[in-house]
Amino acid sequence: MNLAQLLYTCFRSILRNRMRSLLTSLGVIIGVGSVIIMVALGEGSQRAIESRISAMGTNLLSIMARRTINRSGANVQFRFAAFTKADVKKLKDEASYAAAISGVTQGTFNAVGTQGNSSVQIQGVEPDYLIARSWPVDSGVFFDEEDLADRNRVAVLGRTTAKNLFGGDEEALGQQVRIGSVYFNIIGLLESKGAGMNGQDQDDVIMVPLDTAMTRLNNTRDINSITMSVVNKEYMEAAQKEAELILRESRKIAESAAADFDIMNQADMIDMAQATSKTLTTLLAAIAGVSLLVGGIGIMNIMLVSVTERTREIGIRMAVGGRKRDILFQFLTESVILSLMGGFIGITMAFLVCKILSAMGIPTSISPVIVAGSALFAALVGIFFGFYPARKAAQLYPIDALRYE
Repeated sequence: MNLAQLLYTCFRSILRNRMRSLLTSLGVIIGVGSVIIMVALGEGSQRAIESRISAMGTNLLSIMARRTINRSGANVQFRFAAFTKADVKKLKDEASYAAAISGVTQGTFNAVGTQGNSSVQIQGVEPDYLIARSWPVDSGVFFDEEDLADRNRVAVLGRTTAKNLFGGDEEALGQQVRIGSVYFNIIGLLESKGAGMNGQDQDDVIMVPLDTAMTRLNNTRDINSITMSVVNKEYMEAAQKEAELILRESRKIAESAAADFDIMNQADMIDMAQATSKTLTTLLAAIAGVSLLVGGIGIMNIMLVSVTERTREIGIRMAVGGRKRDILFQFLTESVILSLMGGFIGITMAFLVCKILSAMGIPTSISPVIVAGSALFAALVGIFFGFYPARKAAQLYPIDALRYE
């Protein structure tokens, strides 16, 4: 039997029982579709997390002050080991891998504009902060070292804040905003950043000079954190170790003692997010892959039924010269075709579902490798679970098959 005859015979047999063939492939359809959708969701969420981390800035080190515990008898006090201007200056002077460094102090204040008021995160930063965060000014200008030294009351707004307080982006430029009881002149608008790692809107922010925030808003000399960008990704680990040594020296912390600050490496954050996402994706794909095995068992079951129903047909084929190999290939090919049909329908279903999810704002990313792998696995399922029924059909004795009622 040549290939054309084999395929014609197989398709004629499958189409003779269309509904049963479709139901037989249903397990494979669900299995392949589920695997692709789950992996697409995992890949999509991984890319979204990476994008949000990257939106924080390029080659970023975030140095956070840590809460320390002071014990005095039965009393326990928590102290926030804030940074000082001296810490930031020493880091700027001695850090050899730094591209930009800025102290950061932040708090939430009620801000009032011409069109409304809202509770907004106020960040006191230095001019290098925008370089570290790779966050350009879209309209107007950012404050400079002179504004910082003179403690000028100037502010740069995020897009969301500008809309909330002034009814529009450009309307805010040149206006005044009241933060607490202090008025600030708006000199710039930041480019939109979107949501951050925690899902918070990064554009709902007001930035003012660090010294202005410390003296006019927070009435403190404390700096909450230090943001530092590194000149090249390959120097991230070296820059982190160097920054720790400089700050230990500045804060007079012995090498053997625990530091009262933490340094978060952006590269480590991305690697951790990738590892977590890959683990979850693998787990979800493995769970969905069980459906493929169930589908394979369904194909085996139906093919065994088909062998029983077509016993006389098999006997007639053998009686007129059909070889065992031809019978084996016929039933095995039918099994593979059923499985592949289910695989292709499952792939189509997965593409449609992912398109719908993307339209709903849920990130998905379909990998061609996973699609090809799912189709190949579907074919292997057909071969593996179809071999036993095909072998059983090929081993029938012609006389016994012809006598079968």
